[in-house]
Amino acid sequence: MKLNNLKPAKGSTHSRRRIGRGPGSGLGGTSTRGHKGAKARSGYKRKIGFEGGQMPLQRRVPKAGFKNINHVEYFPVNLDVLQKLADEKNLTKIGKNELVEAGLTNGKKLIKILGQGKLTAKLEVEANAFSKTAEEAIKAVGGNATKI
Repeated sequence: MKLNNLKPAKGSTHSRRRIGRGPGSGLGGTSTRGHKGAKARSGYKRKIGFEGGQMPLQRRVPKAGFKNINHVEYFPVNLDVLQKLADEKNLTKIGKNELVEAGLTNGKKLIKILGQGKLTAKLEVEANAFSKTAEEAIKAVGGNATKI
């Protein structure tokens, strides 16, 4: 047996159907598309999720979650950022204006002080909100945490 003698098994290959080549071919006329309807027309392309006019699955299934209209979003500032700012600018009082000048926030957002990092300087901090750990850390070094 040689490579030039190899042939596919009998009945395993078929010639492709030549659609729309006249009535003598047996595949003329409607050319296997049936009579009328969208699928019979040229340019037909089924939209993703189309179920023949039945309400599609993605519209039938209820959507998950919701958006709370009362949600308040804060701009987070950690204690280590306050300490760095106090060291660089030699500050004892840090409020919204100081954070805007430092380029940390644009002044429109509400600010929340979070307790990550270590605070060593005695600071008076003004913000819209404080985490418990941040408030405790500021008071532990003798500072003052004031809510605006």
